[in-house]
Amino acid sequence: MPRLPSQLLTLLLLAAFAGPAAAAGVNLSWDACTPDGGVQNKTFACNANSGGNSLFASFALASDMANVIGIEAKVDITAQADSLPAWWRFEGPNACRGGLSAAFGFDSENSNCTDTFQSLATGAVAAVHTYWTTPQVPGGNPATAQALLVAAVPASMAQNLTAGTEYFGFRLILSSIKTVGSGSCDGCSTPVCMTLSQVKVVASDNSAQVLADPLVASTATWQSAGQCPGAFTAQNVTWGQVRCLMH
Repeated sequence: MPRLPSQLLTLLLLAAFAGPAAAAGVNLSWDACTPDGGVQNKTFACNANSGGNSLFASFALASDMANVIGIEAKVDITAQADSLPAWWRFEGPNACRGGLSAAFGFDSENSNCTDTFQSLATGAVAAVHTYWTTPQVPGGNPATAQALLVAAVPASMAQNLTAGTEYFGFRLILSSIKTVGSGSCDGCSTPVCMTLSQVKVVASDNSAQVLADPLVASTATWQSAGQCPGAFTAQNVTWGQVRCLMH
């Protein structure tokens, strides 16, 4: 049997013992981080105005990143209807209810996700763009919306993040307010697709990693929506918005 050249043998041995490349991307699921049993679909009887449901967003970096101070995220919302129902209009001249908010504090029950900012981040839903807002939702489709989220810590609290670790990003909270009764908003029962189309992780020197590929699933559905579209081109969040949230 012929002997392999030493250089080729070395490459084969390195390949055999090298671990798989760290996965990078994003996850979105209801009730918990995806590796903690989060689910991809949520059904709601639309029979109460109290309480709500939470989407958990998480991400993993492609490479180690030092001095991380903030994240930007974009969540695309697509209703399976000709126009975005009133229940899903959170901002702008056609808004019906203020039912969308975000939380950045870590839930200790999500043990398979790591707390990005040690629960020290300040953040918010910075904007929700729709067909009726200025600027419009990307693409100008009346059945869609895009939520923009930002969170940050001061440079003195910057974190060093590790590639391949799944980090908790935020909870997007969908309130049940104005679902039934006087002053309610129609459309809670409409099937809707929600896609975490981008997470941008930013360091104190303004370097960044932009993550968009799903780790497991970047789309979660409401009321068993089917045939969800892919993410659409996103608007930019400025770091002026992020810095305002820190004061």
